[in-house]
This record gives sequence, C-alpha cells and structure tokens, in this order.
Amino acid sequence: MQVAIVTGASSGIGFGCATALAEAGMAVLGTGRDEDRLAELERVAPDRIATLAVDLTADDAPQLIVEAALSRWGRIDFLINNAGVGSPKPLHETDDETLDHFLGIMLRAPFRLARDVIPHLGPGSAIINITSTFAVVGGLRGGAYSAAKGGLTALTTHIACQYGAQGIRCNAVAPGVTVTPMVEQRLNDPGFRKMQTEMTPHTRLGRVEDIASTVAFLCSDGGSFINGQTIVVDGGWSSTKYLSDFALNAKWVAE
Repeated sequence: MQVAIVTGASSGIGFGCATALAEAGMAVLGTGRDEDRLAELERVAPDRIATLAVDLTADDAPQLIVEAALSRWGRIDFLINNAGVGSPKPLHETDDETLDHFLGIMLRAPFRLARDVIPHLGPGSAIINITSTFAVVGGLRGGAYSAAKGGLTALTTHIACQYGAQGIRCNAVAPGVTVTPMVEQRLNDPGFRKMQTEMTPHTRLGRVEDIASTVAFLCSDGGSFINGQTIVVDGGWSSTKYLSDFALNAKWVAE
C-alpha cells in the first residue's frame, strides 16, 4: 500500500486531499494543528488515515513527521505540501514578523520537509506542492504570500530536475479562489468577490474537490510522466481576460 503525507490536513484543501488519497487506496498521514479536526479526519478511514498534531515551523517537525509515517507504514511514496496561511497585505504594509510568518509556513517548512522525505522516496514517488494563482500572475495584496508561493514554484522545478532521474517527480497545483473556511471570510468583501465571480469564465468558484482530484491524479499512474509542471485549477481566471456581462456593462463611477 502506498503512503502519502499531507500537511495542513485538518481542514480545507488538505482535508480534501487526504480524503481523496485514502479513497484511492493509499495510507495517509495527515498533519495539522487542530487535534479535533484531525480526529475527524481519522474517522473518514480509520484503517488508512493516521494524524499527527505538529507545528510545521518547529525545528523537529520534519523528523517527527517522517518518523511517524515510517513507524506506522514503513514507507513514504508521496508528500503533499499544502499547509498555508491567508489574508496577506501588500509589500509596503508587511512588517518583518508577517514576512517571516508567511515564508516560514509556506516556503521554509515545505523545503525542510521535502529535504527529509526525499531520502525515503523511491521510483514512482512524487512531491506535490500546493501553490497559488498568485505565483502565476501578479496578485493584488499578494505581498509575502506571493513571495512564498513563488518560491515554492521554483522549489518544485528544482526538485523535478534534481531528482527526476531517480524516479521522483515533483509538480505544483495552483488553486484559484477555492471555497474553504480560510477563503469564506474574504468572499464577504464585495470587491474580492466581484474580482473572482466576474472574471472567471466558469459557472462557479472552485471547490476543494477540484484540487483534491488533481492531486490524486498526479499521484496516480495517469500522472506518472508529468514532472516539473504547475497545473492551475482556477476555472480560467488567470489565463483569460474574461469579464462577465455584468462587469462589461457596469457603469464606471469615479470616486
């Protein structure tokens, strides 16, 4: 049985990825900070899902995670670096503490965890980094978030190049706005909601299942020749100049 590690698995995209991989027949170690939510994840498939409450930014986090997976199942086949934080500010409003917080969770932590996992990966294994459309196009108010996700994209291509000949693939999945607990609050902002709904050539916003199914595909035989790529899952938001009829016909009013 193949084994996957999923970070940030206590909610949102991570919870969905862990569930999808378990449903595909894998054993999954899900990490996060919320023990109650992790317990809920374990109940999805008690025979295939184990969890570990850990602070990914702690010095010993990679060692604890790797040891937990190996002690339970004796192998590691996939690493899904998903844990993240939202609500960034533009560069001129970002202090050093906030910068370090974003980079620590979304770049330094996945770097260190991948470094510890790679020695245990064999041919047919893969690392998948969850990035963002803000790592693909310029993002208003992206700041430290964009910097961290952009760095994670570069890390993805490095791993693909450095370790691909060993049979270890690495790809990124870049979600657009996906309805998760972290995003729901931002959708209450009329400006943010309009930017997503009126500029996406689709009938809806993204769902957790959209990202989870893409990750599951990249871990399957069907994705076995995909390496060093970023798959954008955003309904066309980042690759088109789409505006809805409402937006095209709206009257612009100077404030």
